[in-house]
Amino acid sequence: MGGICEGRVAIVTGAGRGIGRGHALELARQGARVVVNDLGAEADGTGSSAGPAGEVVAEIRACGGEAVANGDDVADWDGAARLVLQAVDTFGRLDVLVCNAGFVRDRMIVATTEDEWDAVVRVHLKGHFAPARHAAAHWRERSKAGEPVDARIVNTSSGAGLMGSVGQGAYSAAKAGIAALTLVEAAELGRYGVTANAIAPSARTRMTEGVFGERMAPPGAGFDAFAPENVAPLVAWLAGAGSAGVSGRVFEVEGGVVSVADGWQHGPRVDKGTRWDPAELGPVVADLLARVPRPAPVYGAS
Repeated sequence: MGGICEGRVAIVTGAGRGIGRGHALELARQGARVVVNDLGAEADGTGSSAGPAGEVVAEIRACGGEAVANGDDVADWDGAARLVLQAVDTFGRLDVLVCNAGFVRDRMIVATTEDEWDAVVRVHLKGHFAPARHAAAHWRERSKAGEPVDARIVNTSSGAGLMGSVGQGAYSAAKAGIAALTLVEAAELGRYGVTANAIAPSARTRMTEGVFGERMAPPGAGFDAFAPENVAPLVAWLAGAGSAGVSGRVFEVEGGVVSVADGWQHGPRVDKGTRWDPAELGPVVADLLARVPRPAPVYGAS
């Protein structure tokens, strides 16, 4: 196997099914050696099984690639450390971290429990931070030792994180946090030879079928725009050497469409030069809002 990731070592979290599975298989096709991480949990995060990760490893090996399975919880501090260590111990290095693991427990905000909120934010947001923290320490150590580092972090945000999604308050908040975390990683880790980017994919998975339903149903024939493997080519490119000049970006990808999402920007402002009286601010705010585009609607909002 050979391609744009030839010789690189990649970790893919949540790689047993869906979008993550597509990432792992494509990275292997492009020449990467892959650590396939997956707990084998259900769509709501319960349960575990070594089966999904093992099956992806078997597929990669059957095609002549190199891969190993990992069953650690990426939101557990020590588990994330073991994951990074396994890549280094098995393949001698780590070049790419693709953070993809997650699950959903969709509820309207008024019905969301504390446990549901904590579980979703933990797996998505901490599950991105913890592996990145340990990978970054590895890359910093290599850089300070004088070794050239050309490493990549590819995070997984969501349209829900960029626009919001009705019934997915916890998920939307966690995915928005991931987008912001990506910007900070890009700013802080560039000095060590590390780029950080995020994707906001739209694809048919266990996590989306309950939200988008028929919109993501497979077509009778022709190109399946929502097939999860359509997301992988962009991730493979971001993982390769050719993406070295790209960092701190969020890409939306759906089927054959790739776009760059533009985040919060400073907008028009009014400076009185002294403290405002609250009664003065009505017309001031109205004028400011008249000078900016209307915000994009939240997904699912009427």
